[in-house]
Amino acid sequence: MKAIVVTDQSAGLAGMTLTERPKPSAAINDVIVEVHASGFVPTELEWPSTWTDRAGRDKTPSIPGHELAGVVASLGYGTTGLSVGQRVFGLTDWHRDGTLAEYVAVEARNLAPLPGDVDFTVGASLPISGLTAWQGLFQHGRLQSGQTVLAHGAAGAVGTMVTQLAREAGAYVIGTGRAADREKALGLGANEFVDLESDELKDVGAVDLVFDVIGGDVQERSAALIKAGGTLVSVVGPVEARPAQGLAVDFVVEADRAGLTEIVQRVRDGRLRTTIGEVVSLDEALGALNPTGRRHGKTVIRVRP
Repeated sequence: MKAIVVTDQSAGLAGMTLTERPKPSAAINDVIVEVHASGFVPTELEWPSTWTDRAGRDKTPSIPGHELAGVVASLGYGTTGLSVGQRVFGLTDWHRDGTLAEYVAVEARNLAPLPGDVDFTVGASLPISGLTAWQGLFQHGRLQSGQTVLAHGAAGAVGTMVTQLAREAGAYVIGTGRAADREKALGLGANEFVDLESDELKDVGAVDLVFDVIGGDVQERSAALIKAGGTLVSVVGPVEARPAQGLAVDFVVEADRAGLTEIVQRVRDGRLRTTIGEVVSLDEALGALNPTGRRHGKTVIRVRP
């Protein structure tokens, strides 16, 4: 099969190559998915799991990519809940070969059915950003209707999901970003917008939940805004700034069939929009994944026409 592989951690995105790799085989409780579309997060090449297995052993050449939408091609021994020919989407295991390939082996529990009226490119754009927002808001942040959410990076991949899901849940949403992001954030449902380059974050006032995708000084200033009993949720590593009278939680997104089902149903209903930028074929992917400027929306690799 065709696949994009990485072999040299120091080379970054420039070290990716398109080559032929053996088609994977299905382990117990796996499915083999014929990949139709794949998402990709550029920071994957900084993650240890891209380069080593769970025991810390080198696993290169490895195939990056962890978001996919496709069709079940075969089932491993003991696999239940999915069937051959079924449309699926989901989030693959961090330590296994990924989705920038024509086929991938995935634990069945990491996948959810993809409804027939949702395009494969849309399905592939949802798992990481959608589940990160869902889990951060509702599992770790315990968001309730009527609360105030400070959503950093409100125009980014995760931030757009946070803004929409929080607003739908009845929260008052304050988005942040650059001045150029204001209209997009407000258009997605943010009640207010803070330009982090010119506005004073302290003027926001007290909030119940901070969703942090930035860290550093912004995280520190945000922690000071959290009400008693509130929560700072972060996806940028161990939390360094903790609220005086609240909780601080950092987490890594996990595959979750129930969460994926909730997210894709909102997409079907028109309650949730994903931001897709460039859509390219697997043959064109190397150039698209090495952008010269700022990305506008998620790049999705269309593995099959």
